Amino acid sequence: MAISAQAVKELREKTGAGMMDCKKALSEADGDLNQAIEKLRERGLAKAVKRAGRETSEGAVAIALDGAHAGIVELGCETDFVAKTPDFQALADALAQTVCGASNIASAEDLLAAERDGQKISELVAGAVATMGENIVPKRVARLEVSGPGLTGGYVHAGGKLGVIVGLRSGATGGAAESLAKDIAMHVAAHDPSPLAVDRDGVPSEAIENERELFKRQAEQEGKPEKVIEKIVEGRVKKYYSEVCLLEQGFVKDPDKKISDLLKEAAVALGASDLAITEFVRFKLGEATSS
Repeated sequence: MAISAQAVKELREKTGAGMMDCKKALSEADGDLNQAIEKLRERGLAKAVKRAGRETSEGAVAIALDGAHAGIVELGCETDFVAKTPDFQALADALAQTVCGASNIASAEDLLAAERDGQKISELVAGAVATMGENIVPKRVARLEVSGPGLTGGYVHAGGKLGVIVGLRSGATGGAAESLAKDIAMHVAAHDPSPLAVDRDGVPSEAIENERELFKRQAEQEGKPEKVIEKIVEGRVKKYYSEVCLLEQGFVKDPDKKISDLLKEAAVALGASDLAITEFVRFKLGEATSS
């Protein structure tokens, strides 16, 4: 019997199997969707159907860098054992490379719909599920791009438990600039909780207002005179900025030196007066909603 394109599409969406495998299974099942699913399961091509929905609290964060572009992915699985396997790590790296190279991937859903080497990512993941025997789910993705002259850097900690990518605007893009970008990424990784923004302009206004109210209540409860409360609040807000703004934090390798000072020194050494951090992204395994 003739198999419709719609039937093949529906079976692919339910199983993650390839188009030709779905068409063959439907032909053998005389167009019966449920029987076709069973035939794919028998061949190990639809294990994702059985395993979909299992909790994926383990996994890895992977990054990819390509000049002025960078991608980062959190890939979830069920056990730490699978997360440490070369095949799983290779899959995470491949997904990060896909995100890095595509400007239209802004979510895990976008990633699954994308293609790599002519194969849909959803099929690639379904194949990994069948091979590794666990539910595997891209949890979240992010990509950054430095406009104008610049480069990206990154750092992965603890075998993929945490990853950071950083954008650096710089007229200098050699080894020293790359080392600087990596050092900044390492700093962001080491700072827990993560910085909220590069500088004060990036801190949400509601976060500042919440902190002001909190500091004011604390000062009042401490019995401070009304005329000095505002000065106390401003002092605590300044300290808050130093904790959440990347440029105001003490560099992890030299806590007496702020990140802003590190950039000034590097700008002189590199001869790059326009040196600046454009943005950063930090993924810690497990922060995304479990699937």
